Amino acid sequence: MERPLELGNMTRVQEFVLLGLSTQPDIKGVLFAVFLMLYVLTLLENTLIIYLICTHSELHKPMYCFLGNLSCLEMCYVSVTMPSLLVGLWTELCHVPFTACMTQLFFFISLICTECTLLASMAYDRYVAICCPLHYPLLMRPQVCLGLAMSSWLSGLLVSVVKTLCIASLSYCGPNVINHFFCDVSPLLNLSCTHVALTELVDFISAIVVLWGSLLVAIASYMAIGRAVLCMSSATVRYKAFSTCTSHLVVLGIFYSATIFIYARPSRIEAMDLNKVLSVIYTVVTPMCNPVIYCLRNKEVQAALHRTLHWSRD
Repeated sequence: MERPLELGNMTRVQEFVLLGLSTQPDIKGVLFAVFLMLYVLTLLENTLIIYLICTHSELHKPMYCFLGNLSCLEMCYVSVTMPSLLVGLWTELCHVPFTACMTQLFFFISLICTECTLLASMAYDRYVAICCPLHYPLLMRPQVCLGLAMSSWLSGLLVSVVKTLCIASLSYCGPNVINHFFCDVSPLLNLSCTHVALTELVDFISAIVVLWGSLLVAIASYMAIGRAVLCMSSATVRYKAFSTCTSHLVVLGIFYSATIFIYARPSRIEAMDLNKVLSVIYTVVTPMCNPVIYCLRNKEVQAALHRTLHWSRD
């Protein structure tokens, strides 16, 4: 492949070089084995959740509809970022063609935006279930759940198209080395040799609309839930109502803490080593932990899992 020439020649970069998660050869082998195991485990966990939800009628409820979509998203999520991470750990450097880098960026942006809106939809579902229980069958009927899920995916695609086109239209004249384990927004902006103010503005506006917008929906939902729970007369009822939200709150806290720190600023980010650590949290750790946090501690899912295991033994 053609290598980027000097800046003065204004030759477009034909490929990027990902430095990967670590440049220390003595720990690369260990990290490769660990992340490969995490990747396989994440795929197995989320596949199991989707299978249980699809094959057990008692799980055909709005909450599990959103969880099924979330599991599907997490499988796509890790499959977008993890291969380049593993290649970078297995080989010395990971060479990514320009089109492949933009493709990875497109899917990554689409999935992270989809997750934001999907988590907000799940917060709204909990709000309706606790604050408006009598109207829950009407407000969260299957058509509404499908509409919320589809709008989450479509909004992610729309935002991703705009942001990816803006970033792909920039000129990259060299250097072409990205200090990351996948093609992300900030490292690419740092490599651009043209004015990036408009692209940074688009990135900032999308962060405000998607990240902060979905977070505000979640916060408003849980503020209403908190008031409703405090007004309940029985401590047992309060505990039961709040326990249905704890899993979602944990995932919200982990996901938004990392993503807002990285993406909700309109400037290029220089502390890439810190960004890589935070990126591991929401691209690797969260997709692996979500099935455990959300489903595998849920009594209905546990019952469905036990029946599935019993059928397989028979």
